[in-house]
Amino acid sequence: MWSDDPALQVYAMRTLKRLDTDWSRDLAGQLYLDEETQAWVDNQAAASNHKDSNGAPLVHGDTVVLIKDLNVKGANFTAKRGTAVHRISLVPDNDAHIEGRVEGQRIVILTEFVKKR
Repeated sequence: MWSDDPALQVYAMRTLKRLDTDWSRDLAGQLYLDEETQAWVDNQAAASNHKDSNGAPLVHGDTVVLIKDLNVKGANFTAKRGTAVHRISLVPDNDAHIEGRVEGQRIVILTEFVKKR
């Protein structure tokens, strides 16, 4: 993260944001980026078109709440409405899908069935 190479700085910042822990937020706060490099970090986050059921943009690490009971195929359980899904991951090649853990299982969830918390 202390490299002079802007690409490594952007990679370090994205990794720290993705981890979303106390220590990673502290380190991200210590990382100084010039305006151009910070714009590079910000543009990558803005490039995502993942939106919840209300149209709010979703980013990696967000917490969402299910707005509908969902039958989980292959896991033989139903994810109940109101269940919070913490630290979601965005599916890069499909803006309608996110991934998250529900009842210990990593599942793919359609963005139309979640709202940002």
